[in-house]
Amino acid sequence: MKGLDLEKLQAYLDSPPLTGTMFAGGRSNLTYAVTDGANRWVLRRPPLGHVLPTAHDMAREHRVLSALSQAGFPVPAPVLLCDDLSVLGAPFYLMEHVDGTIYRDATQFDGVDLRALTFTLVDTLADLHSLDPEKIGLGDFGKPEGFNARQARRWKQQLDASRSRELPGIEELHARLAAEIPAGGPGAVVHGDFRLDNVLIGGALEVNAVLDWEMSTLGDPLSDLALMLVYAGRPLLFKDGEPFAPIDLPGHPSLNEMSTRYAERSGRDVSDLHWYVGFAAFKLAVILEGVHYRYTKGQTVGAGFDNVGAMVPALIEQGHRALEGH
Repeated sequence: MKGLDLEKLQAYLDSPPLTGTMFAGGRSNLTYAVTDGANRWVLRRPPLGHVLPTAHDMAREHRVLSALSQAGFPVPAPVLLCDDLSVLGAPFYLMEHVDGTIYRDATQFDGVDLRALTFTLVDTLADLHSLDPEKIGLGDFGKPEGFNARQARRWKQQLDASRSRELPGIEELHARLAAEIPAGGPGAVVHGDFRLDNVLIGGALEVNAVLDWEMSTLGDPLSDLALMLVYAGRPLLFKDGEPFAPIDLPGHPSLNEMSTRYAERSGRDVSDLHWYVGFAAFKLAVILEGVHYRYTKGQTVGAGFDNVGAMVPALIEQGHRALEGH
């Protein structure tokens, strides 16, 4: 299996024979289901080739999962961390296997109370932001001061590193964002990529586990809220093989209802999200442009990747409209 030598892993764990499969859908770190017949785990390791210092830091992911699981927040509990490169050629960690459904296809919502499910997702994000980083051992996990300014710089650098075509309006969007960066309030643990298909949902529509913590840090919680709202309105699900927006499904609450629910649950002021939504649209445009860039280079394969590039111009427009108060 590409990226996972089961024999070496078996020797390292001193376990019975292992079998494993790779999870589909990941665009960053590699994720595998592994079992010895009696126990099931999930293994995470960086992608093959170049490793980014933050997004692919296995010790960092292991740390935030440890802290959050001990605090009672729904994440898979980590089992072990290995930084011995001789085992798999890269650092990795094992975490417990959590059952649940990941919603990626619009047909999965047949018979599902989408309103209740979406509000559960919002509540989970608010609960994450209510945790005191100091009390759960994450007081030094990031620097909340200047978070928004650093994010604006970081994602512009990402754009410059993975652009292969003209994107009208994106430079102007970044310039507008950089000119009016909000200071932000008290920092919180932020996920960095919080959306429906990064969550394992149980049979009663409860959140069994929040996944994919590679972009987590201490920062402005409204950045998480805004990105969740942008994801809800963009065609990132699939229906009959075509992109489809969650908000277009029957029963999905409006974006205003989602932000109001978050405000009620968290006690935070969400009266002015214009900059945050504008930046979230810019950030998602950069992420998708990176996926498109890798797709054109033959480095990413799979269903739906051929449509990703077409989503970027609409996000640029959305970013501008958000800054204009829409």
